[in-house]
Amino acid sequence: MARMHTRRRGSSGSDRPAADEPPEWSDVDEEAIEDRVVELAEQGHDPSQIGLKLRDEGVQGTPVPDVKLATGKKVTEILEENDAEPELPEDFRNLLEKAVRLREHVQENGQDHQNKRALQNTESKLRRLANYYRGDELDQDFKYSYEKAKELLE
Repeated sequence: MARMHTRRRGSSGSDRPAADEPPEWSDVDEEAIEDRVVELAEQGHDPSQIGLKLRDEGVQGTPVPDVKLATGKKVTEILEENDAEPELPEDFRNLLEKAVRLREHVQENGQDHQNKRALQNTESKLRRLANYYRGDELDQDFKYSYEKAKELLE
């Protein structure tokens, strides 16, 4: 599929192997995994970072290749059950951070046309994503602005 703001296609990435159950060598208890997920969330890690830490460090020294296979729930579902989910969705927050960084850069470097365009594209994605999350994760009357983005990130 083509990219959103260019005509190019993205490079293909690797696919995860199809599996119905966790591997035999990773026999970690479900409750231990859920406790570790909540612990990492309380330390301030995002759901994607939690998955990477569980894959690399594991629980009690045993790696967890796929949280959903091991527990039957996604990382975000575990966080919701334990009231530890982040206040903003991770993808929305990352785009807000990018837009704020770009806005500050463009204010200092007004001649940087490439980053002006990147800021326009990022803010466009933010508005589209805000429409998706409006009502559930965001307020019903949420409208994106630079000031509101700075406020949400603090």
